[in-house]
Amino acid sequence: MPIILPERRSPTRHNDGGSGRRGEGDVRMAQARPSMQDLIRQRTRAGFVGRAAERALFRANFDTPPQDERHRFRFHVHGNAGVGKTFLLRELEQLAREQGALTAYVDDSAGSVPEVMAEISRQFAAQGHRLKELNRLLAAHDERRHEAELAALAALDAQAEDAGPSAGGRAVARAGMVAMGMVPVVGPLAGMLDSEELAGGVDRFRERVLARFRDHEDVRLVLAPEQVLTPVLLRELSEAAASAPWIALFLDTYERTGPYLDHWLHETMTTDRHGAMPATTVVVTAGQRPLDTALWGGLSDFVTDVPLSPFTEAEARGLLAGKGVTAEPVVEEVLRLTGGLPVLVSTLAESRPADPDDVGDPSATAVERFLKWERDPARRAAALACALPRWLDADVFRAVTDCPPEQLEPLYAWLRGIPFVGERGGGRLRYHDVVRTPMLRAERSRSPRGWAERQRRLARTFGDWREETEAAGDEPWAGETWRSLRLAEVYHLLCAGERDALPQALRDFVHACDAGAGVAAQWARLLVDAGQDADTAAVAEWGTGLTAALDAEGVVAALGLLLRRAVLDAPTQARARVVRGDELRGRAAYPQALAEYDRAVALDPELAVAYRHRAGIRRELGDDDAALADLDRAVALEPDNSWYVALRGEHHRLARHDAEAVRDLSEAIRLDAANEFAWASRGATHERRGDLDTALADLGRALDLKPDYAWALARRARVWRGLGDPRRQLADLDQALALNPDWPWARCERGDALRAAGRDEEAVADFDRALSLDPDYTSAYASRGASLANLGRHAEALDDLNRAVDLRPGYVWALCRRAVLHALMGRFEKARSDAEKARELDSGALERLSDTDRAALRPVLNG
Repeated sequence: MPIILPERRSPTRHNDGGSGRRGEGDVRMAQARPSMQDLIRQRTRAGFVGRAAERALFRANFDTPPQDERHRFRFHVHGNAGVGKTFLLRELEQLAREQGALTAYVDDSAGSVPEVMAEISRQFAAQGHRLKELNRLLAAHDERRHEAELAALAALDAQAEDAGPSAGGRAVARAGMVAMGMVPVVGPLAGMLDSEELAGGVDRFRERVLARFRDHEDVRLVLAPEQVLTPVLLRELSEAAASAPWIALFLDTYERTGPYLDHWLHETMTTDRHGAMPATTVVVTAGQRPLDTALWGGLSDFVTDVPLSPFTEAEARGLLAGKGVTAEPVVEEVLRLTGGLPVLVSTLAESRPADPDDVGDPSATAVERFLKWERDPARRAAALACALPRWLDADVFRAVTDCPPEQLEPLYAWLRGIPFVGERGGGRLRYHDVVRTPMLRAERSRSPRGWAERQRRLARTFGDWREETEAAGDEPWAGETWRSLRLAEVYHLLCAGERDALPQALRDFVHACDAGAGVAAQWARLLVDAGQDADTAAVAEWGTGLTAALDAEGVVAALGLLLRRAVLDAPTQARARVVRGDELRGRAAYPQALAEYDRAVALDPELAVAYRHRAGIRRELGDDDAALADLDRAVALEPDNSWYVALRGEHHRLARHDAEAVRDLSEAIRLDAANEFAWASRGATHERRGDLDTALADLGRALDLKPDYAWALARRARVWRGLGDPRRQLADLDQALALNPDWPWARCERGDALRAAGRDEEAVADFDRALSLDPDYTSAYASRGASLANLGRHAEALDDLNRAVDLRPGYVWALCRRAVLHALMGRFEKARSDAEKARELDSGALERLSDTDRAALRPVLNG
């Protein structure tokens, strides 16, 4: 699109009356003590040459109010590798800061939308703006994501009393519904059930959820984290906007991050699904490819396309002149060899060649040509050594350089100032690919044995650090730090050509898939990079194939490729089958998922998690006995696993084996007294058996352990009802719905309680909400019909009761309510028909009616 520069205006800033900002003295004090990083950035910027039009365009945008039609909310920088996208992005970030903007820069070190949010939050905190609620939810997401395992809640017999926590772990069957803003997944242990007093049993479960988790937010954090986190991010950005004139987000390496960021960014910026984004937010993305026109093509009034080409001759000459390279023969040789590619021009400019013979082919030996003019042997050695890792920080720098301790800090500061070394997410450094790739090739060719030994040494270093995190209590695969160290370790093993490195990396890929598609993509990229850097075709081909499979059909396809082509031991194959089963179950492909679990236990009969997950599928498919047999086997293999024992207890509870349920749940509590799941499930079992005091104690203990445990609150509400305490019943239901406002079952429970209290108008509102969330919720129609009848809205009540009976013809409670309504409307034949049918289904149904209802039916019953 054409670039139109708005006219210059004074910077537009929010007038906050001085509140929320540091005073001028504080600012001066902060500016008086620049950090090393600040000084390095300042020196780097002082030599920034070129891109004048792009910089002017971006700077002028801050002079144009968001309400002005010339203001742009997004810029997209794109061009080939080495063209200077990252350098320009960093320069634009500094320009934004000069305008008072709160800024964040994120690259492909973040592998998912939540990781991008975490990096934004971290950088905002460093600038004095903490996103507290987002940080809390990100921590919860990280924890829940690694606990997630498949689960299931099967439809129960219409006469069953209730339902609750069930077996399994990570379920994603309704993730699509959540993502579309439709019926959200409810608390995993909530049980979509009818009120037993009114419905006489369970309608059916509407969702399959994560049994590992206890409430709505936990499930959504796993299944659709963006839906939970994005509204909080936008809300806290709006709060930050009250004290900062601008917010600027810079998203680099978009060719890698775009596949998971682009749709999210489009939805966040152009729809109000997640809330309002502050109008003073500017988003800048940079990648090798132009924007997706199918997504962004219609938004040209709000987005500026910034294509980058190599430096013009004038820009390249200006950069060289700024470094003192002015001899015309030398300048012409640099221009010829670099083609104006900024990273190479900068590299050769730093070497300050004085003669054309001093200028070599930068595309082949850019780093060596630079080092030719670096006389300090320590610097030369450090630059060569630090090209080997994929990323650097101070610890990695210390591990790869052989220099006296007193030289470490000055050398590290020097390295950070080299043009082809850029800072990426988390403070890590990375060589530019245009320079690093030929350097690695040169180093590998120069000394193959030395190359391999240095790669092995780095692998040992990262392996030692990884083991230290495990010794400190980190669970393998559970956290970003462990995974990052393992990635680096395996990369260097592959580069060293270790015999078992590729099989080891492929085994790791199975675990990476279990940790999520984003982690799996990182492992596939690792294979691509290691294959290219070490010139190992087999490794690169695996990386390319797995990446293509993940992009096309996700984890199921990638693991299918692995199982077909790789030579894997039986335990690894079994684990891969379990992960495939989990993913298939998430797609509601139950027979295929069951087949994968069957293969898993055949390959590894000692794999307890396979039995545990297969139990969930078998219950989904209605085979309760087989599900319990699988849990028996899982418990036998891991008798001290409190979670497995609790799951078996819950299965017994759902099957109405109350004695066995109490036995297992008590044992689970003995193994882990902090297992709130077991306390809540045992409390629900006691409630059904009529032991209300014990139920109250158990559910209270569960809530002590997890105060926001929505399912336990809803179950305790039933205990309060049994104890004749409607005030506390409603209080618990109110709290449960405050936690999970889109939980249809809890809406119906509260509606029933409100009707019992004579508050039918409020009850109808709850039933309306429940039915908007679940249009086929049978008991919600019946309950709303009863409340509408109490309000004298007989025609509407009859419509609802008809709908309930149509959905479940044997619904005794609805038949009784409709019989009474027919009688009140003078339709005695229809009343008699409903009453007789109800009596056939349940001989005591009419006797349990209230005196008022029996009086209404007396003409029918006497007849």
